[in-house]
Amino acid sequence: MVNRLFRRFKFAFMGLKTMLKKDMHVLSHMVVTVLVILLGLFFSLEKVEWLFIISAIFAVLVTEVMNTGVEYTVDLVTGDYHEYAKAAKDVSAAAVLLSCIYAVAVGLVVFIPYIF
Repeated sequence: MVNRLFRRFKFAFMGLKTMLKKDMHVLSHMVVTVLVILLGLFFSLEKVEWLFIISAIFAVLVTEVMNTGVEYTVDLVTGDYHEYAKAAKDVSAAAVLLSCIYAVAVGLVVFIPYIF
């Protein structure tokens, strides 16, 4: 049964492995994630604060995964420079940027009262 369950998630785990190999930004997001979690534990965040922190972390990670998927797809479709290919990659990267801005905003709102 465990083997069967693992097989169902095999491709998702392969995708995470691909993400870690392809994009160094994901590694930096993971490092920041660990630091934020340690900071949250240090300050003993409330449940609602943890929910916002967790939502911010996953917003960044999910958009980073989608961005990488768009990049692979665009690269598969065209190896040449094309304005639409550039636009697709740029818009996808903008989604990551927006999620990072959200994460920073959440982090500031949650952690500033503990620090000052």
